[in-house]
Amino acid sequence: MTAPSPSLGAFLRTRRDALDPDRAGVPAGAGRRRVPGLRREELAGLAGISADYYTRLEQGRDRNPSPEILDALARALSLDPAATRHLHRLAGQLPADDPAGPGDAAGRLPAGLRQLLTVWRDVPVVVQNAYLDVLAATPPATALAPFYRPGVNLLRAAFHGDSVRRRYRNAPELLARAVASLRAFADEAPDDPRLRALRDELIAASPQFRALWKRYEVSPPPGGTMEIDHPSVGSLILEYRRFAVPGLPGTLLVVHTADPGTPSAAALDRLVREATAKP
Repeated sequence: MTAPSPSLGAFLRTRRDALDPDRAGVPAGAGRRRVPGLRREELAGLAGISADYYTRLEQGRDRNPSPEILDALARALSLDPAATRHLHRLAGQLPADDPAGPGDAAGRLPAGLRQLLTVWRDVPVVVQNAYLDVLAATPPATALAPFYRPGVNLLRAAFHGDSVRRRYRNAPELLARAVASLRAFADEAPDDPRLRALRDELIAASPQFRALWKRYEVSPPPGGTMEIDHPSVGSLILEYRRFAVPGLPGTLLVVHTADPGTPSAAALDRLVREATAKP
């Protein structure tokens, strides 16, 4: 178990604000609501905890909720499995650098795409959706970066810690492109509640994300370069290309390659052998 994150309260607040009272089954009552989403006491009631205790959690005066309370809050907030694991990590119930579990996202992908990932087992390939959730990844991709694992949200991995900045020498460029991708999706689906909740969470928790969001860049290129300091195989310079997946709007197949005959190609070959040799 790790120390709770000061972002726990911000996460709870932004997700509470994003909840629609009608969809949450909370009667609107008389008069105009003065706050977006649910009131603190309403969410506390849905979770079966006292309003005073929930207020202490949101204000950062109590950062040690039990796993049972976290699960109750996740149900009350209608969190998906990835967001529920993130809530547990913020509360210190999971190691901060522990990637989310695999879930069943890859099983919901079309059979043809899953077969393609099997054929490309020796290539770092990541499948992600418009929220930048990792839906599937080949073993070399996960070996390349531990956050390339099903269930991980790449934006949360990037802006709630420093693992991305430690691993990528050109992290500022990559982070700007990631935010531009989310911004483009936000323009296409401005009323998407999950997108708004993710955006608001990151704006509250990360000054860097907030600054990038205000730049309003919405046209990330289909590919680029990653400059990686890998703890096992050393320095790599890889090209990545993003391909839209037919029939799955917002879903991208991201393929990483190295120029043949370069030191990066040799390092990538070593990484692939290590990743695919593991049982």
